Amino acid sequence: MTREQIIARNREEYGERYAQLKFPTGQEAAAALTRRNELLKAVAGKAALGCGGTKLDCNRLSPGCAVCVAGRWSCLFINGRCNCDCFYCPSAQDDIGRPTTNSLEFDSPEDYADYIAAFGFTGVSFSGGEPLLTPERTLSYLRAVKKRFGAAVHTWLYTNGTLVASDILGQLRDAGLDEIRFDIGAVDYHLTKAVAAVGVIPTVTVEIPAVPEKYALLRDKISEMAACGIAHLNLHQLRLTPYNFERFQGRGYTFLHGEKVTVLESELCALELIRDTLERGIDLPINYCSFVYKNRYQAQAARRRNGAFAAKGHEALTEAGYIRSLALVGPSDAVLRQAEGLRQANVPADAWLLSRSKERLNFHPSLGSLVATEGLEVRVSYSEAVQRQAVSYRYPFSEVRLNPGRKIIIERRPASAEIALTPEGAAALLNCIHQPEQAWDIAELRPFEVLKEGLQEYF
Repeated sequence: MTREQIIARNREEYGERYAQLKFPTGQEAAAALTRRNELLKAVAGKAALGCGGTKLDCNRLSPGCAVCVAGRWSCLFINGRCNCDCFYCPSAQDDIGRPTTNSLEFDSPEDYADYIAAFGFTGVSFSGGEPLLTPERTLSYLRAVKKRFGAAVHTWLYTNGTLVASDILGQLRDAGLDEIRFDIGAVDYHLTKAVAAVGVIPTVTVEIPAVPEKYALLRDKISEMAACGIAHLNLHQLRLTPYNFERFQGRGYTFLHGEKVTVLESELCALELIRDTLERGIDLPINYCSFVYKNRYQAQAARRRNGAFAAKGHEALTEAGYIRSLALVGPSDAVLRQAEGLRQANVPADAWLLSRSKERLNFHPSLGSLVATEGLEVRVSYSEAVQRQAVSYRYPFSEVRLNPGRKIIIERRPASAEIALTPEGAAALLNCIHQPEQAWDIAELRPFEVLKEGLQEYF
């Protein structure tokens, strides 16, 4: 989307309240960008900026974060109720509900384990709400995953820590929990409960939003975390939602336009803490998980995961995770000559598809050197595959059978209109497909082919 479209969407989301938000002027945005560049330059060579320049420091990610980066993570919201009241919480946490992931509900731990197997996940997290408000439910799903996969699937749990005690830590350890993550912002940044988990759960991580007014406190806490055995610190970017809108007011934040509205000072706070920690030589890996990382890479992983079940033999998944369909379109005699050429070359039948009218030939991009585009039009379209609990009957779908009693629907939705390419455009497309190191110069196709790089724009 263009900047104007993004601003219009943010304005629509907040309606009349949008006028209460302070966004940066052009001069303020430029100054903030200069500061961000200075911070990135200061840590260059010490901290790894990865995932298309959206995540820092990628040198020593926690095991769970490494699984996320690999696109193999499933997050199960074990319940929807929390016993804390953090100002930055993005949604209401007042309903126990049912265990849910990607809008899919799993009442059976065994069904969820079958789901993990079917989609090839290598990491599972248990979130909420507060997972320890329903300890038996949480333990039953953890045990089912560990019984099925053992060390092949890394497991972690998010908690505010208020309900952590030696008995529940022992049960989580015995059930096979690999990592536990504490939101210490929910308990006024006290580390007591996190420290209690050190030596019991293999990896103890602190995961919190980067709250800019807490910079000095967090700087001190980083030293304390390193000294008491905390293995990792994950910092998130503060995100505004209609739910937490009122709680964000009066804090003096500068907001940023984007897919969702975020806080400028939160990103700078996270980068300042990374720079300061490295300069002080404190041995505590810090991971800044920016909103654009989550928005781009987690969505990409879901598209690619689902697309594997929806793409046909003559289609391919793009780097961005969309299903790409290529077709030659034109007079039937010319199209038939192309089809005959593929037959004579003994190309597998599932790598191309001739329409009933004989005026359209879909082909896999690997066949680009075997098809001649002269006199024919090359067209490309993109689709997105999503998981659904049940069939909507609005789009084509396929079924993934988990077990005799449970199936998942993979729905295929159009992500673009069919785009007719010039001969030069078709050649450029095929060239970029086969030489991915080249830049995508076709602006119309770029969003579907590759992920945008870099941290969030400031405006």
